[in-house]
Amino acid sequence: MIRAYKFLMRPTAGQAAALAAMLADHCSLYNGALQERRDAYRHVSKTSVTYGQQSAQLKEIRAFDPERQGRWSFSSQQATLRRLEKAFQAFFRRVKASETPGYPRFRGVNWFDTVDFPKDGDGCRWDSTPHDRVTRVRFQGVGHVKVNQHRPVVGKVKTVSVKREGKRWYVVLTAEQAQPEPLPPTDSVVGIDMGIASFLTTSGGEHVANPRHGRKAAAKLEAAQQALSRFPRVRRDKRTANHQRAVDHVAKLHRKVRRQRLDHAHKAALDLVREHDFIAHEDLKIRNMVKAPASKSDPDQPGSFLPNGAAAKAGLNHSISDAGWGVFLTILHAKAESAGREVIAVDPRNTSRTCPECGHVSAENRPTQEKFHCVSCGHWAHADTVGALNVLRAGLVRRDANPA
Repeated sequence: MIRAYKFLMRPTAGQAAALAAMLADHCSLYNGALQERRDAYRHVSKTSVTYGQQSAQLKEIRAFDPERQGRWSFSSQQATLRRLEKAFQAFFRRVKASETPGYPRFRGVNWFDTVDFPKDGDGCRWDSTPHDRVTRVRFQGVGHVKVNQHRPVVGKVKTVSVKREGKRWYVVLTAEQAQPEPLPPTDSVVGIDMGIASFLTTSGGEHVANPRHGRKAAAKLEAAQQALSRFPRVRRDKRTANHQRAVDHVAKLHRKVRRQRLDHAHKAALDLVREHDFIAHEDLKIRNMVKAPASKSDPDQPGSFLPNGAAAKAGLNHSISDAGWGVFLTILHAKAESAGREVIAVDPRNTSRTCPECGHVSAENRPTQEKFHCVSCGHWAHADTVGALNVLRAGLVRRDANPA
């Protein structure tokens, strides 16, 4: 299996400048390749430029510009061109699926923060000074950079990436390792219901609180963004020192919320994986859940619109995004695979409206957000617990119908 590791780097001032130059030159390569594809297709001939053709031009590009493009790793530049190729493949896939296409865009210097090295030892070297007590990673054109390695890397390192987050630099590794030993069986199964009031509720009635990290930081974020809005929108190299500090402060607050949300998701997923052999959850289409409601035209007054609940829906969308369900479910599946646990997603329709005792389905069974009261048999319970029970039953049925 492949596992990723992320470590903080401690570059010197000169190395940080070199890393920033590397990102800028790769960004320039990406934008130049995108421009070539746009110009070729706009030509009368409607020519399509492929990754192979652009990769073959790298040798000439590096020879023409040895002070910039010529000093970086050839393989990393190929990875940048593959990144553009994947963007176009995703664009054409969305066109065929009649989705919003989203044509690949040019990247600004602030929006290009990662450089990939497809193979350890080709333009980069992890643990480049094994004789030293301090771990270092070497990049072509940068040198040996100190790494704060907070845990050991198990397995053979396959790829290395450089990532910039604000003023910090990280190295991201992928290592190939043997399948770990599964956790001992617990003979326990569980269904979970994702929510806003509680982050999740288990079929056993346990509620995991929703930390609402974004809401807690909202006041600080609002003040920081108001301070930033007082500065005019100018290019990055035209910002004053105060303007740049305001930008950094907003980014720092957003990064803290993201890290808190990620930490909570890891801990909640780990608790489930340790305690249960089988986990069922709702197959949530989060992208559809956070869509804004369509506008309603007023037939009596042309050009006017009827109320559509957009304000209330916007608040719900913020709460869904703040909960971070998608990140949690991704982490849950990854941890379950490593631990030898089974995770199944089930259809969420009517899970909170179906009585677990008699099977009666009705919207009237849920008179409030938290209360479930069956109008047929009178069964009473917490609505989220009922939803988790129904999710578990549907998951067990699906597991039995498709045995491994």
